[in-house]
Amino acid sequence: MFPALETELKQQTLPDPYEDFMYHHLQYYGYFKGNEKLPEIVGEEKGTVVYQLDSVPSEDSYFTSSRVGGKRGIIKELAVTLQGPEDNTLLFESRFESGNLQKAVRVNTYEYELTLRTDLYTNKHTQWFYFRVQNTRKDVTYRFTIVNLLKPKSLYTIGMKPLMYSQLDASTHSIGWRREGDEIRYYRNNTDDGQQPFYCLTWTIQFPHDQDTCFFAHFYPYTYTDLQCFLLSVANSPVQSQFCKLRTLCRSLAGNTIYLLTITNPARTPQEAAAKKAVVLTARVHPGESNGSWIMKGFLDFILSNSPDAQLLRDIFIFKVVPMLNPDGVIVGNYRCSLAGRDLNRHYKTILKESFPCIWHTRNMIKRLLEEREVLLYCDFHGHSRKNNIFLYGCNNNDRKFWLHERVFPLMLSKNAPDKFSFHSCNFKVQKCKEGTGRVVMWRMGILNSYTMESTFGGSTLGNKRDTHFTPEDLKSLGYHVCDTLLDFCDPDRTKFMQCLAELKELLQQEIHKKFNELGQDMDLEGSWSDISLSDIESSTSGSDSSLSDGLPVHLLNTADELNQKKKMYKKKRRKPLQSRKQRNKQYQKSNLMQESKLTEDAPEGAGFASTLQKQPAFFKNSENTSSSMMKNEKPRLNELNGRDKGTSLGPSKMTTLILTKNKERMQREKPGFTVSCSPKRNTNPSQEPAPDTKPNWSRNRYPATKGGRTTAVVYPSLHIYTYP
Repeated sequence: MFPALETELKQQTLPDPYEDFMYHHLQYYGYFKGNEKLPEIVGEEKGTVVYQLDSVPSEDSYFTSSRVGGKRGIIKELAVTLQGPEDNTLLFESRFESGNLQKAVRVNTYEYELTLRTDLYTNKHTQWFYFRVQNTRKDVTYRFTIVNLLKPKSLYTIGMKPLMYSQLDASTHSIGWRREGDEIRYYRNNTDDGQQPFYCLTWTIQFPHDQDTCFFAHFYPYTYTDLQCFLLSVANSPVQSQFCKLRTLCRSLAGNTIYLLTITNPARTPQEAAAKKAVVLTARVHPGESNGSWIMKGFLDFILSNSPDAQLLRDIFIFKVVPMLNPDGVIVGNYRCSLAGRDLNRHYKTILKESFPCIWHTRNMIKRLLEEREVLLYCDFHGHSRKNNIFLYGCNNNDRKFWLHERVFPLMLSKNAPDKFSFHSCNFKVQKCKEGTGRVVMWRMGILNSYTMESTFGGSTLGNKRDTHFTPEDLKSLGYHVCDTLLDFCDPDRTKFMQCLAELKELLQQEIHKKFNELGQDMDLEGSWSDISLSDIESSTSGSDSSLSDGLPVHLLNTADELNQKKKMYKKKRRKPLQSRKQRNKQYQKSNLMQESKLTEDAPEGAGFASTLQKQPAFFKNSENTSSSMMKNEKPRLNELNGRDKGTSLGPSKMTTLILTKNKERMQREKPGFTVSCSPKRNTNPSQEPAPDTKPNWSRNRYPATKGGRTTAVVYPSLHIYTYP
């Protein structure tokens, strides 16, 4: 179906992340003993530079834009030239998809200092590394020291190991990526440039073979090519393509396709389709957090399978999935930013469609989805560099009717994956600095269960997985547990839901008691403890990187201001025909006076205002119909003055007083923010408990295996491989 793509994939020489893992049993963490002397930074003045790239690519450099097949032409060799078979200098390379290494300096026979490239067009975010070494020697100890890391804390301080991949082991023994390294230490750099402190990661390694090609990485890579391979298999599957529709959400700044998957079983009737709730899942807004892609891979593997539970989920939900939000950053080996040089997960409120296309279109897609149906859950998959385990960040619900409901799904997930997921590490505080994140923006759009899933780069401290590193298989299993928990969460039998809710109330009460004890205060919490603000109890979240956004680039600030002004002027112009109730009442009073005057002249004496009232309902009906199209976003108009004695004679001033009084009483009865909805009627109840008449049909035999010979012609966009260089 896609011969060009298949040909390109066969020519790939990158390590295969899908290799079977002989080390699936997982190695226990290896701790640095602390007696070894920390290596001092020598630098290129006393060492020999054996590999170096430019900090920011230029027109003639190794990166200008993402293309099919990578950079055209011959790539300039940057490695040193070996002087003969006895020359044991390592040959470095990182100019491949997701690679990151800017410079390598040889400071001793088997010792190298490494400098990572910052995210493109920034001067920070050095965390992700992924590079290749060749010309290895067996049975000698090498030391690598990364010298320009920026985070003061790291999981490398408590036993996390780097990842290594050997091509010879992969080809001869089917051994893929594995945790390797000894004498691992994370410490502050002894050099100081007077601007910001740097930190070092050092480790020693013995290569398994002579003349091998090996790769090192911060975490198991999952590239844009890996995603396209997977999507290609789905598009070519005659079964999966029937319930998984692949579309282009938009194009990235470099022209890469951002894919949107719509996953659901075909409905038998339009009513059945309209009753389905939606679930939205996204990943890789931060390109260096490949953990998110592995969880997403596990989710997709299960939801696209023929498992009865997967079929049931497809029967009752519509899944909207964006598996890779930031392909540009993934391709060039960024850790956190897009090619705009900004953290996309701080700009979900952006109006700059051209600068941040992926998140603008994602938010717009979800906004349209909310107009059609209820979105039960939104979750964005991330990675975390300072905490172990997997956990969720959510948003405290302010509606007492659904108090603590946003915590039920995380608690259920912790019970389904007790050796990986930590409910204790979850946090639901909404900080001001996180207002631009996907989690908070979607929550403010009306999605009660809006989460960021953080999965560690390290491993687990729980259950049977305690003191082990996570593998891709562990993370993929979490994707399955998300599906399993969705079924528990929506079970028509609310026993599990109510048990979790009771447990949450008890846990929170204990936390409140603990907080007051820490403050040295006594408080009788009976009856009133549930009124305490949850934001006062929880501490701030510590995200996977700096909480603060870099803000917009300087050249875009004026653009944003201009767009905001145009938006305000457009709203002002559009709302110009709309009138306030006070204005409408005055206009109505004036109309009444004119009408009364005319009737007084034409009507027989004694008819008075009572005859006007008898004709009034027709006027009100016409007036309401005329203005309804203009008042889509306004509060509803007053109803006709029903229930009034038709024989009562009222003067114009009394009529106005009555209208204003009714108006005030109506406003007091109405809930704040109630608006007229022009969309089809749908269940807008934000509770997780389905209304009695909208409970999902849990029959597993709803769709027979045979579809009666019906076929659906689906046209998919062409998939392209974008490699780098």
